[in-house]
Amino acid sequence: MTHSKTDSSPTPAISVENVSFFFGPMPVLEQVNFSVARGESISIVGPNGGGKTTLLKLVLGLLHPDEGRIRVLGQSPIDARLRMGYMPQRAEHDLQFPVTVLDVVLMGCLGKPGVSGLFGWHGPAGRRAAVEALDRVGMADYRRRSFAALSGGQRQRVLIARALASRPELLLLDEPTANVDVASETRLLEVLRQLEQEMTIVVVSHDLGFVAEIVRKVICVNRQVRIHPTSQITGDVIRDLYEQDMRMVEHDQHL
Repeated sequence: MTHSKTDSSPTPAISVENVSFFFGPMPVLEQVNFSVARGESISIVGPNGGGKTTLLKLVLGLLHPDEGRIRVLGQSPIDARLRMGYMPQRAEHDLQFPVTVLDVVLMGCLGKPGVSGLFGWHGPAGRRAAVEALDRVGMADYRRRSFAALSGGQRQRVLIARALASRPELLLLDEPTANVDVASETRLLEVLRQLEQEMTIVVVSHDLGFVAEIVRKVICVNRQVRIHPTSQITGDVIRDLYEQDMRMVEHDQHL
């Protein structure tokens, strides 16, 4: 089930209230507060080790805050997990393993109610959902090919399809443009522009030029959080966040 951009529900897609998280005595996130409206597309940016992926894992319920509260789609992250689609930063896989593109996408249905979600015995409905997800990212014709035979950009699109196979309301993507060429990045951008009409999207990325094409707000994470509209991301903001120059956001968007 998906929500359109006109969803008027007052319950935000993500609500983070006074959240802190520690690795041992070391604070990774401190007193984080923000919310993401339903149907909104937003990006999380920040330096390596600044807490971006930790924040994403807290939203997914893979980690639990030491302080504060997180609600996702009006529920706890664990209770909302089946309503989320997630593409991790690195997909650990053995490229020698003989798995097809369709097999990879069907993995996105694991955990859903029923026998197919528990054991992976996917019937016609599950396969239709997987092919539909592949079609949405322009990869349906590749469904019988070996996943290992694809290019880096094609694999990224297949992994997005895996996240879409369960028909999520909230899509979380961790560095979707990592290790892809410019042509693949452009195709990914087209895919996300289509998807943002139907669901809430959160993209973790170092590539501010890319995310500025699809989001209007950026959550800047470096232990603490600041939120900026993309039109206000200046060189000074980037240097303060990363302590160096980065690829800049295009300043052609307005709230």
